[in-house]
Amino acid sequence: MGKNIQERFAHTYYNEIGLGIDFTARDIQNKCIEKGLPWEISKGFDGAAVVGQFFPKEKFSNLKDIDFALKQNGTIVQKGNSADMIFGFDALISYVSKFVTFKMGDIIFTGTPSGVGPVKINDTLEGFLAGEKAFKILVK
Repeated sequence: MGKNIQERFAHTYYNEIGLGIDFTARDIQNKCIEKGLPWEISKGFDGAAVVGQFFPKEKFSNLKDIDFALKQNGTIVQKGNSADMIFGFDALISYVSKFVTFKMGDIIFTGTPSGVGPVKINDTLEGFLAGEKAFKILVK
């Protein structure tokens, strides 16, 4: 468990890095926004997030330089690198731990690069981390 973790110790609170994807029900989100309502239900529906395979952090020679990508039906639609993150892994862990207590198995989604777009039923989405496939899903 971890609370108020100093950034210099944050690296001891994780040993794997993975890739995930989360979805937004834009129709629900827009209706909620129009009515001035909270819109967390547009992000928190069943199946709204997929978490792929995790890799030992030792696999990566530099945690500040990890490429990742998303393919939609075989075409790359998003690319990014951990160097593009505003805050690195350790800074994120330190900051978030001021507000929540981390427990074994907790996951932090860090954001998304440009290229967000719609998906359709029967689309295949594949996520890659450092060139290795982390997940493959079929949209239903």
